[in-house]
Amino acid sequence: MAWNKWNKAPTKRPPHHKWTEEEMKIAAFVMNKGIKIAMTPDWNHEFKHWQIDIKVKNGKWHTDPKRYDDNEVFESLIKYYKYYYDKYNK
Repeated sequence: MAWNKWNKAPTKRPPHHKWTEEEMKIAAFVMNKGIKIAMTPDWNHEFKHWQIDIKVKNGKWHTDPKRYDDNEVFESLIKYYKYYYDKYNK
C-alpha cells in the first residue's frame, strides 16, 4: 500500500479591518446598485499582495493594475466604494 502526500494548496487570510457604520452604509449602497468590489489574493506575487476586482453594471470584471499590501488594501477598497457612492448618489 502506497502513501500519497498531497501538497496542500497555498492559502492566504485577508487582513482584519473593523468597518465603521459610515463605511457599511456606503458599501451597502454600492452593492444595491449592482456594483461588486472585491479584494483577491495576487497569487503571482508574494503572499502579502492583494488585487482589487470591480464588476460594474456592464457585467465585465476589471482588475486594478496596482497591487496592495495588507496595510493598504482596505484603504483602497474603501476609496473605490466611496468613488461609486459619490458617482451614483446624486
